[in-house]
Amino acid sequence: MKLKSKLMIVFVTVIFFPIILISAAGGVIFSYQVNSIEHVYDVQSEKLQVITNPIQILNRITRGVYNEIKLRALKSPDKFEDRNYLDDLNSQLKRKYSFLAVRKGDYFVYYGNRDKLDKIKINLPKFGVYNTDVDGGLYVGGKNPFLVKQQDFYYTDGSEGTIFVITDVDTIVPQLKSTAIQFCLAFFTIILFTGSLLILWIYKGIISPLNTLRIATNKMKEGNLNFSIESESCDEIGQLCDDFEDMRKRLKELIEVRMQYEVETRELISNISHDLKTPLTAIKGYSEGIIDGVADSKEKMDKYVRTIYQKANDMTSLVDELSFYSKIDCDTMPYTFTNINLYKYFNDCIEDLSLDLEVKNIDIEYTNDTDPTLKVAADVEQLKRVISNIIGNSVKYIGNKKGLIQVRISDDGDSIRVEIQDNGKGIGKEDLPYIFDRFYRTDSSRNSSQGGSGLGLSIAKKIIEEHCGTIWADSVEGEGTTIYFTLKKVVKEQEEGNE
Repeated sequence: MKLKSKLMIVFVTVIFFPIILISAAGGVIFSYQVNSIEHVYDVQSEKLQVITNPIQILNRITRGVYNEIKLRALKSPDKFEDRNYLDDLNSQLKRKYSFLAVRKGDYFVYYGNRDKLDKIKINLPKFGVYNTDVDGGLYVGGKNPFLVKQQDFYYTDGSEGTIFVITDVDTIVPQLKSTAIQFCLAFFTIILFTGSLLILWIYKGIISPLNTLRIATNKMKEGNLNFSIESESCDEIGQLCDDFEDMRKRLKELIEVRMQYEVETRELISNISHDLKTPLTAIKGYSEGIIDGVADSKEKMDKYVRTIYQKANDMTSLVDELSFYSKIDCDTMPYTFTNINLYKYFNDCIEDLSLDLEVKNIDIEYTNDTDPTLKVAADVEQLKRVISNIIGNSVKYIGNKKGLIQVRISDDGDSIRVEIQDNGKGIGKEDLPYIFDRFYRTDSSRNSSQGGSGLGLSIAKKIIEEHCGTIWADSVEGEGTTIYFTLKKVVKEQEEGNE
C-alpha cells in the first residue's frame, strides 16, 4: 500500500471511526440509563424525552398519587385531616423520591420531609394561585430545585387548605450525571484506542522501517556491510528499504572488487618488481664485468653488450605492456576501426610471425576457410596485438621440444572464428577459468624462465570485447592449449555505407 493511501486511511479513521464508536457507545449508555430510570421510578418513557425533558418524567412518577389527592379534594376533603391517611400517601411518595406537605391557612400542619420543606416553603404558591409550568406542576428552581404539584381544598370548618406533592428534582440528576460521565469516559477511551491503534500501525509501517534504515546507516558508517534489510511493505518506505538493500549489495560488491583489485595490484607490483629485478641484476652484473675488465676479449665484450641490450629490451617490453594495460583498463585507449580484408590481413600477419617463430624452432601452420573477399571491422594494430599476445604466450609454454602453432580461421555465421592451437604443456583444469583474468599467471612462483606480467591474455580479452567479440580457451595438460576468439563480419550494406 502506498504511503499516500495510508495517510488517507489515517485521515478517514481519525474522522469517522471515533464517531461510529462514540455513537454506538452513546446508544448503549443511554439505553442503560433509561432502563435504570424506568426501573427505579417505575415509569415508561421515550429515550429522547429522558434526555431532553427529564422534568416530565418526574411529573409522571407522582401522577397516580396526585390524581387520588385531586379526587379526595372534590369528594371527601375531610380525609386530609386523617394523619394515618396522610402518612400512607407520604409513604407512597417517598418511594418515588417525593413527599407530602399540607398547609392550613398560612401554617403547615403536615410535612413528610421538614428539611426539604424548609428550603422551598417560601416559594410555594398561595391558596388559589395555580402555576402550572409542567403538566399541572410548578418547577421551583434555584440552589435546591423541586417540582411542586398543588391542590387546594376547604376544611370542614371552612378554612383554606392546600396539599402539596413535592418531588426533589435532584433525584433524577444522578442518572443524568452518570450518563454524562460514562459518555465522557467512553469518548476518551475511544479516542485513546483509535490513537493507539493508528500509532501502532504508523510505527510498524513507517517508524520501524526508518529505524531499521537508521541502524543500517550506522553500520555502513562503521564499515559493516555484512547485513541485510528486509522490507515488509510495498509502499514508498518499503521501496526505499529495497533500494537501500540494493545499494548495500552494490557497495559491498564494489568494495570486494576494489579489495581484490588492490590484492591483484600488490601482486602485480611484486611480480613486476621481480621481473624488473632479474634483468636489472643481469645488466648490473655484466656492466660491472665490463668496468672491472672481465670482458678482456672482443668476444666477451660483444657477449656482455648484447646481453645488456637484450635485458634492457625485456624491461622496455614489460613497462610498455603495463602502460598499455593501464590505458585499456581505464577505457582511455583510442580505437580506429576500419573494414579490413580478413584473408589478406592474416596472410600478412602470419608471414611476419613465421620469421620470428622459425628462429625459436617453432613451426606455424595456417588455414583459412572463409571467403577471400570477407571483411571484418577491426583496429589493425590492436588485433595484431591480440594475435601476438596469444602466440607469444604459446611460445613461452611450449618448452624445449619442437614447437607447433596452428592458426585456423572458419566461418561462424554472423562472425568468423579464429583458433590458435599450440603443442605446449597445456593448462590445468583449476587454472583454465582464470587465464584471462588480469595479473593471473599459472606459474605464480615466478622462478621459471617464462617471466611475463600475466597481462597478455587479459589484454587480448579486453581488445576482443571492444571488437564485440568473445574469447575463450580449451586445454589438455601435456598436449597443448587452444585459444578461440570471434570477430563480427561486415555486411555488404554496412560496407557500402562506410565507403
